[in-house]
Amino acid sequence: VATAAGPAAAAGLWSEVNRCGQNGDFGRALKSVNKILQISKDDVTALQCKVVCLIQNGNFKEALGIINTHTKVLTSDIIAFEKAYCEYRLNRIESALKTIQSASQQTDKLKELYGQVLYRLERYDDCLAAYRDLIRNSQDEYEEERKTNLSAVVAAQSTWEKVVPEDLGLREATYELCYNSACALIGQGKLNEAMKKLQKAEELCRQSLSEDSDVTEEDIEAELAIIHGQMAYIMQLQGRTEDALQLYNQIIKLKPTDVGLLAVIANNIITINKDQNVFDSKKKVKLTNAEGVEHKLSKKQLQAIEFNKALLAMYTNQADQCRKLSASLQSQSPEHLLPVLIQAAQLCREKQHAKAVALLQDFADQHPANAAEIKLTMAQLKIAQGSVTKACMILRSIEELQHKPGMVSALVTMYSHEEDIDSAIEVFTQAIQWYQQFQARTNYGCCVFQPKSPVHLSLIREAANFKLKHGRKKEAISDLEELWKQNPKDVHTLAQLISAYSLVDPEKAKVLSKHLPSSDTMSLKVDVDALENSHGATYVRKKAGKLTGDNQQKEQGQGEVKKKKKKKKGKLPKNYDPKVTPDPERWLPMRERSYYRGRKKGKKKEQVGKGTQGSTTAGSSELDASRTASSPPTSPRPGSAAAVSATSNVIPPRHQKPAGAAATKKKQQQKKKKGAKGGW
Repeated sequence: VATAAGPAAAAGLWSEVNRCGQNGDFGRALKSVNKILQISKDDVTALQCKVVCLIQNGNFKEALGIINTHTKVLTSDIIAFEKAYCEYRLNRIESALKTIQSASQQTDKLKELYGQVLYRLERYDDCLAAYRDLIRNSQDEYEEERKTNLSAVVAAQSTWEKVVPEDLGLREATYELCYNSACALIGQGKLNEAMKKLQKAEELCRQSLSEDSDVTEEDIEAELAIIHGQMAYIMQLQGRTEDALQLYNQIIKLKPTDVGLLAVIANNIITINKDQNVFDSKKKVKLTNAEGVEHKLSKKQLQAIEFNKALLAMYTNQADQCRKLSASLQSQSPEHLLPVLIQAAQLCREKQHAKAVALLQDFADQHPANAAEIKLTMAQLKIAQGSVTKACMILRSIEELQHKPGMVSALVTMYSHEEDIDSAIEVFTQAIQWYQQFQARTNYGCCVFQPKSPVHLSLIREAANFKLKHGRKKEAISDLEELWKQNPKDVHTLAQLISAYSLVDPEKAKVLSKHLPSSDTMSLKVDVDALENSHGATYVRKKAGKLTGDNQQKEQGQGEVKKKKKKKKGKLPKNYDPKVTPDPERWLPMRERSYYRGRKKGKKKEQVGKGTQGSTTAGSSELDASRTASSPPTSPRPGSAAAVSATSNVIPPRHQKPAGAAATKKKQQQKKKKGAKGGW
């Protein structure tokens, strides 16, 4: 009875498992499978169904445990995909790759997973080939998803490997394809085109999600968060940091579930803040430490976040934390420049410049490929300390940059600042010799004359000018002769050469001056009238009118006789009286006239009486001795006595006031009183 009941019960349980699987109820299906395994613990189909149910419920670790404990029953040929998928979801990417490669038969499911594994391992070339093969050899409803993954691989190559993406000919009908295309354009630096693609992706996303009635506006905004994040990144690259910061903060307020997106946005905000708003940066750095971030981002993204953490520790004066982070980064990437530069910067903040230079020197000795960048930093530190000569020595030790015009210019400027003219000339000489040797190497020993490169000629000219400026005329002459030999028609160089020889060898200067072109050949075809009438000309010649008939005869008869200018009649005062003799001293200032007595002080005192208000002092005018007839004037008036007596009441023309002056003055006083405010 027991043996007969077992198969019957198992058949019912299998029916239950099938029904639950079709309905998507994998929890109930798992219970039925467990009952089947109680009846037959080594049933291969039951074990395989249990693994699938656990995967569907997200229990990847338990599913992998069952696979590993039943290896004899569940061989790699049967369960290879499920095992690799569990390892992939548990972020055991290398193990998943080995499982896929060890499978005897490469099914379409394994190929799909193989492409995902290669993408996570950042093996983009192999991943691209895998997806191309899948698209070519499969035809089902997942073709659009494969094309999306293919475009994602191309975008990753453009962003992280700086590979120019090829045109895949994909029709950007979905917002995912538009988004990936925009990322590829960002990798190429085509920011404006990328922004347009993102705007199109946003529009397509809204259209596709709004068609579903169950999707809310919050769900749409959450889906658009990654698109808006890329838009903000473009704004940041374009220097629109305020707009980028505003959009970043809007995304953070939405609280998206994607920890990778939050970490990237928080990192970008920290880079905008730099050494400012440190408190906000310390809050944002917590988002970069969320669980699972390391599995969502690429290696370069994670490395950039760690660099920014070290810099933030330096800005917040956490010296030990900064050293710890930079040392960890250096151990992970021994040849990377940034960790050692951060350590040197921290030492400089601690006023330990000598240790910083020693640290950089050790790194340069160990990694010669990166020595140039390190030595430039060392030179900058020496300049900051005031050791310009030592900085020049460091710069001259960078062999691959010695001949560069920028390096030559910097060294000459620094040596000139230190008044070391010999060293500056030596820098010019070495650079010119390098170009001569380079030209000899490119000619392969040929004796054919070859013109010098523009950079070479420019260095020779600058060297000649520098030597002339500092009185090294004989040395400058050899450079100028070399330039003139290269271009005998160069009048400017010939003029400089003659000028230099005139101070050293005048006879040679005379000989060379014969090579100068004549004044006729050097005359420029210039329209003088147009030049004089042009805007900004300091002198404009007046156009002479055409003379005809009598005017022309008069002009010829007069010749060069100058026209007499008519003198204007002088203006007389309005109250001028021709009968009155003018004051002969009228041209002198008032203070210098013979009859000036100075200003009369207290003019109105005589009108103020003493006593009660309103009373008058009797005989006040009679007591004034100046008003008596017997009192003689203090000084005689100019002219005869008869003239004085006859005109004693007449004011000279110079002192006469216009008739309407008093009236206008009264009117002005009345206007002032009307407009005044306040008062008694």
